[in-house]
Amino acid sequence: MVQSMKFTNITNAVIHDIHLLNSKSFHISIFRSQGIQLHNLNIRAPGDSPNTDGIHISSSTNINITISTIDVGDDCVSIGEGSNDIFVSGIFCGPDHGISIGSLGKRAQEKSVIGVLVTNCTLNGTTNGVRIKTWPESPILEASDITFEDIIMDRVSNPIIIDQKYCPVHPCTKKPSRVQISHVRYKNITGTSSSKFAINLKCSVAVPCQEMQFTDINLGPMDPTFKVMSCCSNVNRGTTSGVQNPPPCQTQCKDS
Repeated sequence: MVQSMKFTNITNAVIHDIHLLNSKSFHISIFRSQGIQLHNLNIRAPGDSPNTDGIHISSSTNINITISTIDVGDDCVSIGEGSNDIFVSGIFCGPDHGISIGSLGKRAQEKSVIGVLVTNCTLNGTTNGVRIKTWPESPILEASDITFEDIIMDRVSNPIIIDQKYCPVHPCTKKPSRVQISHVRYKNITGTSSSKFAINLKCSVAVPCQEMQFTDINLGPMDPTFKVMSCCSNVNRGTTSGVQNPPPCQTQCKDS
């Protein structure tokens, strides 16, 4: 995998004012590092370029990404296994695949993701908004203490999505994911959805999502001729407050 910039075993670094264009794979990869700040980045690649994530983080702690523009062919920011205390703010993202936690659970010996805050970001024309994705038949992991707040969605296909059957290659096993998703907070998320389901929570039958919180969600249709909805599968114990448009868990998600 050819990456434009890879930082491994780095402690206490600042990366800023860099313009990256058309990487063959991830533009920036951060691995086994801690205390890294990234800001004022401009990252671009064609929308149809596969696996060209803007910034990918794995096995790292205390990583801050702020005030950057990312327009690539895959995830704008992807937060992989073993990542803890991650802060993402002030990102203009799209059109690409949005901001993702995961995918998690593809390989044995992966570690949990604990403590992620994504705030004050704008997603423009992305295929996903804020996403958590895990593989079926995963090892036992956690994705917990995650907050998405103050997010603007502009013509986003799946503004809020959890996919615990993530499997872009075939054939796919029918054994469920064992990544426990819990304590996820969605707060002040507004804008427009280009698909029917603005909230799509496909959680695992083996470890249903726990303690989901929705506060002030207002997602309307991009096209006024249709109405946006929400669907859930295997979601236990959730709370809501403030505006709820659409209300969470209106219907059961269809199997995919």
